[in-house]
Amino acid sequence: MTPGADGKPGSEPGTVISVDAMGGDRGPAAIVSGLAKSASQNPSIRFILHGDEARLRPLVRRRRQLAGICEIRHAPQAVTMEDKPSQVVRNGQDTSMWHAIECVRNHEASVAVSCGNTGALMALSMIRLRKLPGISRPAIAILWPSANPQGFNVMLDVGADVRADANDLLQYALMGASYARNGLALARPRVGILNVGIEENKGRSGLKEAAEMVAAAATANDFDFVGFVEGGDIPSNRVDVIVTDGFTGNVALKTAEGTASFVRRLLAQAFRHTPLSRIGALFALTSLRRLSRRIDPRRVNGGVFLGLNGTVIKSHGDADTTGVAAAVGLSFRLAQNGFSEKLAARVASRLAADDNSQSDTLTGSRRG
Repeated sequence: MTPGADGKPGSEPGTVISVDAMGGDRGPAAIVSGLAKSASQNPSIRFILHGDEARLRPLVRRRRQLAGICEIRHAPQAVTMEDKPSQVVRNGQDTSMWHAIECVRNHEASVAVSCGNTGALMALSMIRLRKLPGISRPAIAILWPSANPQGFNVMLDVGADVRADANDLLQYALMGASYARNGLALARPRVGILNVGIEENKGRSGLKEAAEMVAAAATANDFDFVGFVEGGDIPSNRVDVIVTDGFTGNVALKTAEGTASFVRRLLAQAFRHTPLSRIGALFALTSLRRLSRRIDPRRVNGGVFLGLNGTVIKSHGDADTTGVAAAVGLSFRLAQNGFSEKLAARVASRLAADDNSQSDTLTGSRRG
C-alpha cells in the first residue's frame, strides 16, 4: 500500500489488520496509541480503522507512525460491554465491531482485532465468518507464560463456550497444535488435556474418551500427546498446548491474571516497607523489572478465535497501549504466517481422514 492524497492506504503490499477502534474500556485513544506502537515494530503493517471518524482522525494525525498506513472508515455506532450478543447480531450492522469483522469476510484484511464485548464479538464472528466445516464449537486460545524455551504455552478454550464434549476437545487439540506450529514455530507441539490428576483413571468419562481420541490423532496430525496435565503444568515445560473446556479455562485465566497483579502489588509493598528494603530494591531493580515484564499479562494480550473462516483476535477490554500493541503484533505474526489458511487446511485434512476411515469401515463390514 502507498498513501494516497487523502491519506488512505494505497496499493503497496502489506499485512492489513482490521481494527474495532470503539471497543474497550479506555476508548479509542488507547487503541490508536497501541496501533502506533505496533506500527513502529512492524514496518509492513497496515490498518483499516472502524469507528467515529470525527474522534479518530485527530488521534491518528497526532501519530506519525500511522501516516499513510491507516484508513479510517466511519461507523456511527459502537457495541458496549452491556449489549447482549443477540441484540448486536440483529441490530449491529452500523457498529464498528461489525464493520471490522466484515473486512475479514470480504478479504480486505487478514485479521480483525477488537477490545470489545467478548460475547458479541464471538456471536458476530460466527454469523459473519461462519465456522470451518467440521468444527462444532469455535474456541478462544491464549498464550500463557511458561518455562518452555519459546516462553509461552497455548491454552484453549478460555471462554468461547462453557461446554465441551470429547469431540470438541479433539478439535481444540488439532486447532491448538496448529496455533502452536504457526504462532510459536513448534514443529511438533506437545498436547495435554487439563484434568484433576495425571493418572489415566482420574476425571470424568468425557475426558477419558477425549484422551483416547487425541492420542489416536496425534501421529497423523504431527503432535505428541502427553496425556492428562494438572493446573500446575499450565506454565510448565511439560506441555506446549493445554486443552480444556471454556468454563475451566476462563477461570484459570482470570485466576492467573489476578494472581500476577497481586504478586506485583505485594512486591511493591515489600520493597517500600522500610528504608533498608528500599535500598535493596535499588540493587534488585533490573531483576524486578525483568520479573515484572515476565508476568505482565499485557504483553501476552490477545485471545485468538479458532475454528472460523477467518482470524479474529479479542484483546482484553482494559488493554492500554502495551496491551493493544501486543494483540495487534500477534495478529500481524499470524497473518504473515498464513495461519487462517493453514488451520483450515489442517481441519479439512482431518475431515478427509475421518471420511476415509468411515468408508473403510463400511466397506469392511459389507465384505464381512
